[in-house]
Amino acid sequence: MGIFSRLAQLIKSNLNDLISKSEDPEKMLNQIVLDMNNQLVEAKKQVASSIADEKRLAKQFEQEMAHAAEWERRAMMALRAGNEELAKEALARKKEHDQLAETYKDQWTKQKTAVDQLKKALRMLNDKIEEAKRKKNVLVARKKRAEAQKAIQETMHGLKDQSAFETFDRMAGKIDQLEAEAEAAGELQEEYTGDVLASKFQSLERGAGADEELVALKRKMGMLPPEEAPAVRAETPKRVEAPAAPPPAASRNEQDELAAALEEMEAEQNQEQQRKAGR
Repeated sequence: MGIFSRLAQLIKSNLNDLISKSEDPEKMLNQIVLDMNNQLVEAKKQVASSIADEKRLAKQFEQEMAHAAEWERRAMMALRAGNEELAKEALARKKEHDQLAETYKDQWTKQKTAVDQLKKALRMLNDKIEEAKRKKNVLVARKKRAEAQKAIQETMHGLKDQSAFETFDRMAGKIDQLEAEAEAAGELQEEYTGDVLASKFQSLERGAGADEELVALKRKMGMLPPEEAPAVRAETPKRVEAPAAPPPAASRNEQDELAAALEEMEAEQNQEQQRKAGR
């Protein structure tokens, strides 16, 4: 094989490969349907021309038949006038028109058959083009669906890459680190400004005072035993006096007021403890 033959074959193969890669099924199908529509238009023109020829032949046949009838009438007129020679000439002319009429009739019959076949072929071509249009729409829909599925598969394949998940984990770790640093900075700020220590002492003082008031109120209501007196040294025995009468019992209204005050102090103490726990 010569170098020029090999070069020509190489160029052809590259061109064919380039054309195959550049072919778009949707565009190709649209072009095919467009070409078929153009062919249909041309076929309709040809059929219309054939129909016109068929009608022209039919009209010529009718005209020749009319001419033959007219010469026959003239031959009859010559015979009535007693002119046989003129009648023979009229019959000869009638015969010519009869022959032409027979020729036109034969051509008209053949043309009519051809027109019927062309009409049938035109209907079949039109049906095929409509079927091609429907198939084209189906094929285009299949192409788009296949492209969508391909894009989804490529996306899923990209998600299988571990680097994407590793990036997510790395970013989550950075965010956790930032949150921890922010919390640590807040704790250091409170510790070095003394706000935490001062608040702890204030809470302790408020809690101790509330506890003492609550114990005193319970002793006043008799809910707790009285506070024990401190031990004293033995003294000279004195005269024993009769014990003083116990103080009169508190009225019911006073007891209710004391109970309400006790409940209020307990509620305040619970709220204070909740604030401490929140801090």
